Amino acid sequence: MTRPDDSTLSPQDLEAIEKRARLILDECDGWQRFPVPIEDILTAANLQLAPTSAFNSFAILAYIKGKAIITKEKVKAALSKVFGIYDAEEAIIHIDTSVVLSKQNFLKLHETGHHRIPTHRKMFKLFQDCKETLSHEIADQFEREANNFARYVLFKGQTFSGMAADSELGIKIPMKLAKIFGASIYAACREYARTNHRDCLVYILEQPTFSQNLQSFAEVRRIEASPSFARRFGVPQETLLTPEHTLWPVLPVRRMTPPRQFSIKDLNGETHECLAEGFNTTFNIIILVYPVRALNFKSISLPG
Repeated sequence: MTRPDDSTLSPQDLEAIEKRARLILDECDGWQRFPVPIEDILTAANLQLAPTSAFNSFAILAYIKGKAIITKEKVKAALSKVFGIYDAEEAIIHIDTSVVLSKQNFLKLHETGHHRIPTHRKMFKLFQDCKETLSHEIADQFEREANNFARYVLFKGQTFSGMAADSELGIKIPMKLAKIFGASIYAACREYARTNHRDCLVYILEQPTFSQNLQSFAEVRRIEASPSFARRFGVPQETLLTPEHTLWPVLPVRRMTPPRQFSIKDLNGETHECLAEGFNTTFNIIILVYPVRALNFKSISLPG
């Protein structure tokens, strides 16, 4: 199922969150250090990482007993969704260490965002990252704010997009940049598309599966478009890809699919030749789409 928007904020809110993120990078002298110095960021934020993870059903219930504002029943119902816990009273975060390291990096920055955004820290003694602990409206706003804080710190403002702009267009670029910044390929490909100055689009799919009638399909997890792609072509709204879809042949049989050419029409009905590349992260399938003419788009350097 397509995931809901997890990052859009009003310009005013985004500016305020990015200001907080810039401050933490300044405080830990993190702008020119790669990958992002997570431990120094936690130190600058006066935040501790719990030495022992609370991420099993017994430990997490014991940890929050007498501290949380939610019932045990709600905690139990939400356990499968929880990846990070922020304890504002003790300035400690718990991270699920069973997830890959690159995701742990984002989670640590996400929880740091909760700690460094005053409204989050003041509202709760314990902030638990699941929708069961807050009203939907507050949870949604808080998660978007913390995600944007983490995203800004992880990709160092416009540093990632500037490095992408100085590189050729292709799926290998965000994969390489993911290693430099300490990000997951999933997060890097999203950032690559939504900050790119050229026309490009990223599909993030769940692993293909089979329905009862053995019809193959892949659910769309997210679609990220660059601003210029969205203006020219719009943003696709598919929730499912099947063998009849133009991009189905791009799904990697093994690890990666080389560029394949196909045609799409823009919002004015003009046909454009495009290329699509696929990569299997083992967690998701990522497909990068871009017009052939975008390969000749002159690179520009953006400030860091």
